[in-house]
Amino acid sequence: MGDDPQPLDGRHAVVTGGYKGIGAAIAERLAAQGARVSILARDADAADAFAKTLPDAKAFACDVTDEAATAQAFAAARQAFGPVGVLIANAGGTTAAAIAQESVEGFRRGLELNLIGVFACLKESLPDMQKAGWGRVVAVASTAGLKAYPGVAAYVAAKHGVVGLVRAAALETAGSGVTVNAVCPGYTETDLAAQAIEALSAKGMSADEAREKLARTNPMRRLIKPREVADAVGWLMGADAGAITGQAIAVAGGEVMG
Repeated sequence: MGDDPQPLDGRHAVVTGGYKGIGAAIAERLAAQGARVSILARDADAADAFAKTLPDAKAFACDVTDEAATAQAFAAARQAFGPVGVLIANAGGTTAAAIAQESVEGFRRGLELNLIGVFACLKESLPDMQKAGWGRVVAVASTAGLKAYPGVAAYVAAKHGVVGLVRAAALETAGSGVTVNAVCPGYTETDLAAQAIEALSAKGMSADEAREKLARTNPMRRLIKPREVADAVGWLMGADAGAITGQAIAVAGGEVMG
């Protein structure tokens, strides 16, 4: 049993934003499953330092909101590791602003980072997968793609868009050997949660009170661990998940059901 091949042996996996938080946990999981990992990130130095901790990985500078830069990064990744077999569209971010205070440009930036960047990476990856007759795409969305939160309208709209994009892509690739899914974490131990805690603290809460407020959104009364999201992604890579496509899987302790 110990000599059985890993599910991703010989596969090239691209992880955007894959050097910290959820992205780093996923990159580690894919590497443990045998993948050669390309990490695409705006902070190329930090991504390169993290890539060196993995068995077979390289980092490539990439801003997913820049179409030309994204195409260039994917071309460099292919040159290093071959056709893309796995895409983890993880890069994203948010700023807090009520709709009345949000600018059109700020809203547009939110869509570009959290939705259009996913589309650009999907467009770069799918031809390789469809040609090979096998592929796995996972977009890291959010419970904000399944419900709404106040004060982050651009993020909510973008993540709902990601779920819709995943469902459309799943139908377009059904029967091709490619699956396309989303994982939707609740508040997770990442920089985004830290930013939310900081924003609540600026309104008068202590850091502990702010953290508890976020934890209460989860019926388990805790924040999600990045590894728990990575475990869900790792399962989607395996042969047993070959019929799972077009799904938005909440990793949120029961915050979102159905």
